[in-house]
Amino acid sequence: QVQLVESGGGLVQAGGSLRLSCAASGRTINSYSYAMGWFRQAPGKEREIVAAINWSSGSTYYADSVKGRFTISRDNAKNTVYLQMNSLKPEDTAVYYCAVDRTIVIHTQAMDYDYWGQGTQVTVSS
Repeated sequence: QVQLVESGGGLVQAGGSLRLSCAASGRTINSYSYAMGWFRQAPGKEREIVAAINWSSGSTYYADSVKGRFTISRDNAKNTVYLQMNSLKPEDTAVYYCAVDRTIVIHTQAMDYDYWGQGTQVTVSS
């Protein structure tokens, strides 16, 4: 089993920045070759991918809506993935979730991810 704990959400004005963290733990986490993703879900909308990273190679994926503004990174020693969010917009407001996909392929659909965190709220005011 894998446990994921997100942190770093909050309220920020448009144009501001936040950094989300997701710490992964569990006795089997180091045995996987996997990818980690950040998703978000706004009220009344489906959960959508924001960014993902292949844990071994470091290759990344970004949704078009966040390219150039968000950066995903990981710290192998800490089993932690980060999402640096700059130039935030009101439309970025959502609950942000991190997730683990137990394959090395970066998938963009939530259904392909196996473990999920509890989510952290990000609110961007105009």
